[in-house]
Amino acid sequence: MNTKMEARNCMFDAVAVITWCFMLKVGVSDPGINMLSQGCSNYNVSSVSNFNSNLNITFGLVRTDLMNSSKHFATKQSLSGSDSVYAMFQCRDYMSAADCIACFSAASTQIRNCSVANGARVVYDGCFLRYERSDFYGETTRDANREYCGNQTTSSPDTTFNTTVAGLLRDLQVATPRINGFFAASKREVAGSNLSVYGIAQCVQTIDSVGCQACMEVAYKNIQKCPPNADGRALDSGCFMRYSDKPFFADNQTINLLPFLKTKSSSSSKKRAIIGGAAGGAALVLLLVGLFVWFKLSKKRKAAPRGNILDATELRGATIYSYKDLKSATKNFKEANKLGEGGFGDVYKGTLKNGKVVAVKKLALGQSNRVKADFASEVTLISNVHHRNLIRLLGCCNKGPELLLVYEYMANSSLDRFLFAPEYALHGQLSEKVDTYSFGIVVLEIAWKLYEDGRHIELVDETLDPSEYEAEHAKKIIEIALMCTQSSPTSRPAMSEVVVLFKSRDSREHTQPYRSPFVEYFERVPGDKSTSTASSSSNATASFSVLSAR
Repeated sequence: MNTKMEARNCMFDAVAVITWCFMLKVGVSDPGINMLSQGCSNYNVSSVSNFNSNLNITFGLVRTDLMNSSKHFATKQSLSGSDSVYAMFQCRDYMSAADCIACFSAASTQIRNCSVANGARVVYDGCFLRYERSDFYGETTRDANREYCGNQTTSSPDTTFNTTVAGLLRDLQVATPRINGFFAASKREVAGSNLSVYGIAQCVQTIDSVGCQACMEVAYKNIQKCPPNADGRALDSGCFMRYSDKPFFADNQTINLLPFLKTKSSSSSKKRAIIGGAAGGAALVLLLVGLFVWFKLSKKRKAAPRGNILDATELRGATIYSYKDLKSATKNFKEANKLGEGGFGDVYKGTLKNGKVVAVKKLALGQSNRVKADFASEVTLISNVHHRNLIRLLGCCNKGPELLLVYEYMANSSLDRFLFAPEYALHGQLSEKVDTYSFGIVVLEIAWKLYEDGRHIELVDETLDPSEYEAEHAKKIIEIALMCTQSSPTSRPAMSEVVVLFKSRDSREHTQPYRSPFVEYFERVPGDKSTSTASSSSNATASFSVLSAR
């Protein structure tokens, strides 16, 4: 099979050479087979037969690719056995397809002079061919890079010619990595003479623009050594550069380099300006929209009536529970879980899914939309109030057959043993009273503290003239007021008792107020084994004839 392949390759070479000789006669072709460089690896293959087989296969694939696709570049490989072959071929883009194949035929014949070296390359003016035992397709530059200068000088003055060549090659170096296909050809006239300078630059197609740029920088540096010679070349692994004072490509194959010479910085500046303008415009629009929304919301809040609970979403803390979950937590409001009966409904012990034990109160309220709306808003407000004498309201349920409140559960105690804002607030517009209630709690704490220290006379306004009131009488009024704020309803005097106490001249006729952290009144529920500390009568000892209901 190897013999057949070699015979086939020889036939192609013969046809290519004959065609090239014919075209030379008519003067319309130039395969550019002026050889510039040839190099062979210092290492030989391990199996000559295996290597030759892979080399023949690879070159055959390259030739087929060039002929079928009319391409100017090809890479192929054959990896059979231990002596793999990777091959790359490229001819200059200004060459015809026939010239390209003719140059490949010359190169593939010449490169076989390296015998059994496991790597070799040959470079012509019109093309280059290289093979290695490993992948080298991404290589851009190597130490063997160098310049090849002609042996004739130009007839133009050195300074003018050198300046023209340098300018042309510099533009080719900058533009080529930015051009699709990495090939550029250009022509430039030498000032003060009838000469022109022709130049090309080309990178292999297996590297990227960054690699092409790096290779071009090295090539440009090397080829600068050639002027004032009439022609010069720079060779490297990934690129090729050439200039001459004689045309070696047609005028219609030149490229306008100007669009590719514009610096990216100016383009980037324009892009940044556009992006900045767009971003600034978008930011301005967002700012205006934000101001409009804020204005509308603030206007809406100002227009809302004071009794409208300030919108429940402004306060956080209350959790909305589902009726199904609370029903499950209390085992369908089982009688055994009943803790007591409050002023607005029954209270049940429940265990939520997360294991938290709570107290659930069923409210005996209406089910109108107005009631539900006020209920939800008030719950949100109440849930943000917490005091050591207030049970924390955890949340509520307003979607179901009954309205439900969820409180902290106090072990071995009752919900009705605590003073808390909800029961106070459910009768009024809580949005106007929460602050008053909170302020009252603070004042009450101060009053109790001063009373316990025996300094409650300090509660009297300092602007009052001491000669206008009796200190003992003022202290008596404060003590009676504190009695009215005692936690247990049974410990608080009725209003008729308060009147009697105020009329009494003896300050010792009333029981001293006592602050307890727990309410002393508890209505027993059948089956509830908790201990009651209830006292069924008032502690007031003043005598009077008429009692009014509390």
